[in-house]
Order: sequence, then C-alpha cells, then structure tokens
Amino acid sequence: MKYELVCGLETHAELRTKSKMFCSCKNDPFGAPAPNTHTCPVCLGMPGALPVANRQAIEWTIKLGLALHCKINLFSKFDRKNYFYPDLAKGYQISQYDIPFCYDGYLETSEGRVGIHRIHLEEDTAKLSHQDIDLEGNGKLQKVSLIDFNRSSVPLVEIVTEADIKTPTQAKEYGQKLRQIMRYLEIADCDMEKGGMRLEANISLRQVSETGLPNYKVECKNINSFRFLEQAINFEMQRQAPMLDAGQTPVQETRGYNPETGKTFSQRSKEDAQDYRYFPDPDLPPIELTAEQIESWREELPELPEEKTARWQQKYQLKSDLTARLVESRAQADFFESLFEAAAKAQIDPQKLVNSLVNKKIAYELSDKVADVLARFQAANQSDSVDEELLSSVIEQVVAANADAVQKYRSGKTAVLGFLLGQIMRELGKKVDPNLVRKKLLEKIA
Repeated sequence: MKYELVCGLETHAELRTKSKMFCSCKNDPFGAPAPNTHTCPVCLGMPGALPVANRQAIEWTIKLGLALHCKINLFSKFDRKNYFYPDLAKGYQISQYDIPFCYDGYLETSEGRVGIHRIHLEEDTAKLSHQDIDLEGNGKLQKVSLIDFNRSSVPLVEIVTEADIKTPTQAKEYGQKLRQIMRYLEIADCDMEKGGMRLEANISLRQVSETGLPNYKVECKNINSFRFLEQAINFEMQRQAPMLDAGQTPVQETRGYNPETGKTFSQRSKEDAQDYRYFPDPDLPPIELTAEQIESWREELPELPEEKTARWQQKYQLKSDLTARLVESRAQADFFESLFEAAAKAQIDPQKLVNSLVNKKIAYELSDKVADVLARFQAANQSDSVDEELLSSVIEQVVAANADAVQKYRSGKTAVLGFLLGQIMRELGKKVDPNLVRKKLLEKIA
C-alpha cells in the first residue's frame, strides 16, 4: 500500500473499411488467399507512389471520438513518423502528431473516469513472421523472417488515455468497454487473437502521498488479451516496487509480456517523440471539416450500451446487474430491444422474462423470432386452473397443520410465508398461479 499505480493505455484497432488507408487495395489482411496479394505500389512503399486518404476511415475515427465525448479538431493533418524496421517499407509511417482528429474525451468505468488524451488515425505496418525453413532442400532448417504486406496500410485508429488508471482491474474494464463501443459503432471487429486490437500499457508507481506524475514510465507493448493486460500490470507493480524501495528509478524502456511465465521482459529503450522526427506529410493535404459535418455524424451514432441499459432500467424496471449482460454485442442488444417491446404489448413482466432467459430456463438464439421466444415463456409459465373451494380447503389444512409458522408470521417473521406457500403448492399437486395462492393465504392469516 506504499505505492499506487499510475497507468495510461494506448489501444490500436484496425478499422473494417473496404479498402486500405491510403490506397484502393482490399482491406482484408486475414482473409487474403496468399501473402502479399492485397498490395500495390502505395502500400508496398514504392518510390513515387502517392497516397490518398480514406474518407470512411476518417469519418469512423471521428464517430469514435464523439462516442467517447471527445472534442474534434476541424483542421487536422497527417504526419510522417520516421523509423526503420523491416515491416515498414517506406522508412516512415503515415500517422498524426500534434493535431489529431479527436482529443480531450473520457470513458466511465466502475472505478472512475478514464480521460481520453487523443484519438488519431494512422496506417498499420506489414506483418513479420519468423520461421524455420528448409531453404536449400537438404533437410537443414534455417531461421528466416518472412514479411506479408497484406496488412500494410490497413487503417489503424489509436486511442491514448490520460494516466488515470489506478488498478489493473480498471485497465481491464476500460479495454473491454472500449472494444464494446467500437463493435457497437460497427467500425472494427477488434479480433485480438488476429491482432485486430492491440493494447499497450504505460506503467509507473508513485508513493500514495504524492500527486504528480513519476519521472519514468515503462511501456508494455503488443498485449492481445485483457487478462494478459491485467497480469502484465500486476507483474510490473511487483517488479518496480522493490526498485523504488532501494532508491532506484526503473529503466524507462519498452517491455513485452510472456503469458507462459507471467512476466514482462526487456525489449528496447523507450523512444521520445523527437526520435521519430515527425513532420507533415507533403503528399497529403490537410483535412478541413465543418461543424455541420460533425453534428450530422453525431446524429448517426447508435444508442450505446450504457445509454441503452439506463433506459431499460427506467422504462422496464430492470435490475442493472441483468441489463449489463444483455448488451454485450449490438446484435444481442437489438434482439432484447425487440423482445421487451413485444413483451410490454403482451403484458408480460420484462424482469421475469429476462430472469428466465439469463438463467437458461428458456432456450433462445439471437436468430429466433421474438414471437417464438415469448410463446416459449408463456408456455413455461402457464398456470393450471384450480377450483376456489379446493384451494380454500388446502389453505385451511396447511394453516391448521402449521400453527407455529402462522404465529411467527403474525409476530412479524414474514420469511415463513414462503414455507407456507410451498406447503400449499405441494398439497395442490399442480402448477397454480403463485400470486393467487399468496393472495388467498394472506386473506386467511393476516
């Protein structure tokens, strides 16, 4: 408890546009028939090839910013981020530096608000694959690095938070909520196993009594699981604390995470912005937007999970712990929206309906017709008719046989009412409306 976590996240997500960010090649890095088939001189980084910005990718980035309560820059531009690595054929990445499309937003979590510092748009790199291959056909394997440019220039949105994350569990929740929002907007698949969404955590510790930012940060890159993110942050907290206790400052570096060992490992020293020598891309004109465009895109936003669950709780008196489980995907939320509307018309209690579905008392698929699901619910909850004289007789028998329980109820111990109801239902031997039985019982013993 001597130290507290100071953490910010950088999240990269590939947008699901039809074409790539700066060329007309198909944006399908995982579905290509073979490596290097969805390529052209632009995404191969050939000299003289000129990029053209993808309008759809820009619009989707701004819609994400609006969904995260960001301010929008009406004037923006693309910059060149210079570094040398085999997966970047041009020797630079087209990104955004000082004027991103979106800035100053936030996302609420159960552990507090996480500020969004910026959201910018860039191009993804090619994909490197390290393999052992028999190059000479003599049975001897050699280590080689292969490169696939199908992913090169795929539109990549980057969401950078403020250093507001205080616990590993908050980092995990933030990531899950961010992925859910992008899927609701239908702008990204966020398939983490394929690299469609990657997480990077900037991790530092400070003494609980301090308020400023620490004088160092350790970046854990390319994490492809929310569980691994949580584990990596936990490990870094345990690794850094003894160093600070000894008066040492942890090295500012980039580290990877090994899920097999549960430990992070050093990769390279951490770069600063000046190391990338950013400058405006001379091949791409600045992007100028209007306030009217921004408002029209804002109106096109769907109702997001938190807004939808709040409305359901108010309109249908549903419990919050249940509604959160009904909006994991947009398709699921749309299904339950239709189901609740039909249930209200049929005068079916939405809370009772949800309990039956969530607790799997009634089977359903999202592809089912709403009318069929309601019919199954009604059939499962249909009560047998009962003669009122028979019901009164059974109630009298149970009351007489359980005088002690009746006396406890009358003295204020209302919990015994459930016991009496159970005895009556057992004696009747049929499925009778419990509300009717309760009403008649209370008339007898109240």
